[in-house]
Formats: sequence, structure tokens, C-alpha cells
Amino acid sequence: MGRGLLESVYHKCLLEELAHRKINFQTEMKIPVDYKGKLLDIDFRCDLFVENCIVVELKAVNEMNAIFEAQLLTYMKLLRCPKGVLINFNSSNIFNDGQKTFVNEHFTKLQNH
Repeated sequence: MGRGLLESVYHKCLLEELAHRKINFQTEMKIPVDYKGKLLDIDFRCDLFVENCIVVELKAVNEMNAIFEAQLLTYMKLLRCPKGVLINFNSSNIFNDGQKTFVNEHFTKLQNH
């Protein structure tokens, strides 16, 4: 699709691609926040939760911001998800500088033991 479109366009295209490839995913999934056994009414939603193990956050921005990484890491922690990917579609080369992969610190610790 190239650069310059809204995030929502890339989101819809990615949904079509995942469905076409028969990859299990949830979109705009509400993320539960449990505090001392009580579910709090916080409207956290991840763009994509793929195969119940990868959180994907999509952006179409000129410049990446640290808050986007914090958002993704928060979702990964709350979902107890091992991996996350932040994708910026407004990048000259998505594979080089348009994506960043994260590993949940909880899973990193488990792998080292």
C-alpha cells in the first residue's frame, strides 16, 4: 500500500492478510486489568493479538515515540504475552526501521533458568 495512509487502512489490510492466511487473531481486544482480584474498568485495547501469543501495535507516524513502546510493553505484561511487535507503516522500509520486536521480561527470566 505504500506510505502515507492512515493507521486504520493498514490495520484493515493486515486483518485481511491474517484471515487469508488462516492465522488466528483478535482485533481491538479489550485487555483486562486485575487489581487485587477486581477487574478495573480501564479501556486498554491492543490492535492485534495473534495466535494468543503476540501483541501487535500498529502506527502510521512520522516519528516513533517512547510512549508507543511503553504501551506495547504494558499490554504484553497484562496479557502475560511472551512477544510483541510495534510496526510503523510510515517508514521507508518496514523490515529495517519500521518494526521493533519485544520479549516480555517474565519470559526472558524463565528461559534463563
